[in-house]
Amino acid sequence: MEPLVTLVAVAGLLLLTGALGALRFRRPLVALRGGLAAMFTLTASAHFVGMREEIVAMVPPELPAPELLVTVTGVVELVCALGLLWSRTTRGSALVLSALLLVMFPANVYAAEGDVSWWDRLGPRTALQAVFLTATVTVLIRHGRVVARTPARATPASPTR
Repeated sequence: MEPLVTLVAVAGLLLLTGALGALRFRRPLVALRGGLAAMFTLTASAHFVGMREEIVAMVPPELPAPELLVTVTGVVELVCALGLLWSRTTRGSALVLSALLLVMFPANVYAAEGDVSWWDRLGPRTALQAVFLTATVTVLIRHGRVVARTPARATPASPTR
């Protein structure tokens, strides 16, 4: 639940900042990128501190080297979270994060088995993953369109000799 709260709160704060005059944050897509970056930074950090054992335990037993998989996915999440903040790497980061959400879904199915709290059951986990995937795919699709529509900055002509 914390990742969803982080995504919504940070995106909302960025939109509010834009409404209060920070031109950079007026576009909802920029706010969404910031919210996703904060959310994936939070989830990536859990791969290393605080919840590492729980995340390792989520890896289905059929997969090899669960600790290595958790480390690699944590690094990928962190790198892509940073990549969302730089316009040139936004689409690639959104694509990798979208794929990562799909690839890691079996871990959510495995974690939802057994005696778990209601928010850890498959229905709520699937709904959260759908929200996160919708957000990353939105950035992937819309960022390319925004960049294509943004006029190139005028550069001063080089002096001729």
